[in-house]
Amino acid sequence: MDDNIIVLQKQHVVITTYYKRGIDLSNSFIHEHFIDTIFYQIELTAKYCKLLGQQVFEKYNAGITLEEYTVLDTLSENNSLCQRDLAKLILKDRANTGKLLDILADKGYISRELSVKNNRPVKLVNITDKGMDKLNEVASKVRPNYNLVKEKINKRNLQKVGDLLKELRQVLNETIEIQI
Repeated sequence: MDDNIIVLQKQHVVITTYYKRGIDLSNSFIHEHFIDTIFYQIELTAKYCKLLGQQVFEKYNAGITLEEYTVLDTLSENNSLCQRDLAKLILKDRANTGKLLDILADKGYISRELSVKNNRPVKLVNITDKGMDKLNEVASKVRPNYNLVKEKINKRNLQKVGDLLKELRQVLNETIEIQI
């Protein structure tokens, strides 16, 4: 399906939902053209964040990619995840997650152990001590760059943006069935 059609469908869902709730959209964030929508702004901001991350990782020769770091960071807080659950958390499909896990396993940063979940065999992924060391090493180099960006934005505004994004996701989730 064409991305523009999906965006228009999302806009329709949001407009309909707000209309049903009695919310005035006359001066809203939803406009006729894609580049004028909140969806465009969200996607553009996400791309900027990803590019910043990639540049920071390249600058410091981190030895792992931004995506590998994301996996290690997620596992450090949510150890013993199956690949499917990890994929949902890091917003990747299972195939890409599997490739990342293979790379991290080859580097000795994660381990996999066979277990049973819902009467099915699954491999649970855990971060190793070597993986924790790498995560901490890289974090000490890259986090100051992210903190510089965060410091330039008023904390209250940053919180507002986060709250508004959560609200938008909730409205979308209530309105359409999203499979992530």
